[in-house]
This record gives sequence, structure tokens and C-alpha cells, in this order.
Amino acid sequence: MPFIIIFVIVPFIELATFASVSEYIGIWTTLMLAFLTAIIGGLLVKYQGLHTILSMRQAMERGQMPLTEIFDGFCLVAAGALLITPGFVTDTIGFALLIPPVRGLLRYYIRKHTSWAVLAQTEGFDARTRSGDPDIIEGDYERMDDASPTKRDEIGRE
Repeated sequence: MPFIIIFVIVPFIELATFASVSEYIGIWTTLMLAFLTAIIGGLLVKYQGLHTILSMRQAMERGQMPLTEIFDGFCLVAAGALLITPGFVTDTIGFALLIPPVRGLLRYYIRKHTSWAVLAQTEGFDARTRSGDPDIIEGDYERMDDASPTKRDEIGRE
């Protein structure tokens, strides 16, 4: 059923809206308006996406789970997809997703009507890695002797 809505009903609504708008303002103006909404929407998605990535990084540096930022990122991806889709209905929904209070309202509605749980995994957590000390480097190592196993075999035969 969702595929019918996405691939049949939404395009019919978009075509009807596009035809209605073009009757009032003309076909070329309507096409230019659709083109401008895609460009402006793309720029807004890019700007807000960079801001969301920076907010996510700051939350992780504080040791917090960036759930709000992840949700905002999903909303921005959806907004970008809706804004590049030609049509005024999808553009309206896409621009609505770019407004932070609308995302907050959507986030509240989803939290209220679903049950999500976040489980923190602390295995292998080292407090020194969160200190921001640039001299601390995490990594694994393997100690190798000077003589490799093949050289040892050759030494034993001599």
C-alpha cells in the first residue's frame, strides 16, 4: 500500500497542483519557481546538514549519545529527497522538515507514540580517550621478533 501512495497518488497530486499553479502564474513562471525551490532547498539542506554534523560531533565529544542530531540528519535527508523531487506538495513538506521546531514536534510525537530504548555500551571504554589529550593514541599492536618463523626454521637446520 505505501508503494501505491508514493508512486501513484503523490505524482497525481503533484501534477494537479502543478497544473493549477501554472494556470494562475503561467507555465514558465511555474517551472522557474519549481527550479528555484530545488536550488534554495539544496542550499538550506547543505547548511543545516553541516550544522547537524558539527552538533553531533560536539555531543559525542561530551560523551553523549547524539540522538537528536541523528534524527535531525534523517529529517534533512528526507527533506533533500523531497526538495529535489519536482512538485509543490513535496517541496512544502521538504521545507517544513527544514524548520527546527517542526522537527522537534515530529521528534516529540514519535517519542510519545513509540517505545525506544537506548542501551549504552561501555565495554572497552577508556576515560583517557574522552579527555581530549592529543598525545593519547588508541591502537592495537603485535610484537614481532627480529627473526621471522621462516628464518628460525632455516637456523635450526644449520
